[in-house]
Amino acid sequence: MQRPYPFLCNSAAESSSSSSSSSSSSGSSSSKAMAVAMKIVFGLLTLVTVGMILGALFQLAFLRRLENSYGSEFPGFHTGYQSQIDSYIRFPRGIQHWSDDKEAEILRLGYVKPEVISWSPRIIILHNFLSVEECDYLRAIALPRLQTSTVVDTKTGKGIKSNVRTSSGMFLDSEEKKYPMIRAIEERIAVYSQIPIENGELIQVLRYEKNQFYKPHHDYFSDTFNLKRGGQRIATILMYLSDNVVGGETYFPMAGSGECSCGGKTVRGLSVKPNKGDAVLFWSMGLDGESDPNSIHGGCEVLEGEKWSATKWMRQRTTS
Repeated sequence: MQRPYPFLCNSAAESSSSSSSSSSSSGSSSSKAMAVAMKIVFGLLTLVTVGMILGALFQLAFLRRLENSYGSEFPGFHTGYQSQIDSYIRFPRGIQHWSDDKEAEILRLGYVKPEVISWSPRIIILHNFLSVEECDYLRAIALPRLQTSTVVDTKTGKGIKSNVRTSSGMFLDSEEKKYPMIRAIEERIAVYSQIPIENGELIQVLRYEKNQFYKPHHDYFSDTFNLKRGGQRIATILMYLSDNVVGGETYFPMAGSGECSCGGKTVRGLSVKPNKGDAVLFWSMGLDGESDPNSIHGGCEVLEGEKWSATKWMRQRTTS
């Protein structure tokens, strides 16, 4: 007996074979397209990576050229501060014209480095503020005229001897203030403090020998007698004139939040080591225009050596 419609079976088989062949061809094309897309993505990522690397290299080369443009004496990004000659930073090559500028010489531009160590009370260290010659000059003027230091009597406003302050000192006179080197120091103080020379008292030079000190005190006046000449003291600059001192730090008990060394003792507050040529500028008046009780400070006991310093107090108005 013959099977009905054999041609239908053949047709179905051919159709199935054709569909399978078409599906296989479609899958192969899709795989090839995906492979091409992945190659493009990896190629783009490679280009971006190479671009970033080249950009970084160009930036480093640019920074290196900037360093070299200042000369080897300028502190580079990669080496930090270069060796210093006589503890001073040399002029960068880019500002050599200052070497012929008299005002820049007076201000010691390129040498003085300000460092704010406290905002309340306001205290700034001026590193390398005085030259070695200026330090020695002030000491030489003062040495023959040193006398026992005094403190201000709160009742009379006059100077009296006290065990609160055990140093010896002297004041420069109005004629010495006109000496070229003293005049240069006065002008420098005026610029860095932003207080006119005329508002300053005469410079006082002090010597602290072993075991001598100045107990914590305020520089602003609590009497009315001293306010008549120039008003209240608003700022003080303390300049260090000697090295090789053990102890003798300038101590601010109300500054900072940690501990510091004062005459060989660990105490709360902030202290500044007396380095020859450095200066400490601090303010007895706050930003509100009132005397700042946090400006209390003292001279720690000297344990070894001699501590020489020069002090200048600045007032609200002219003192001359």
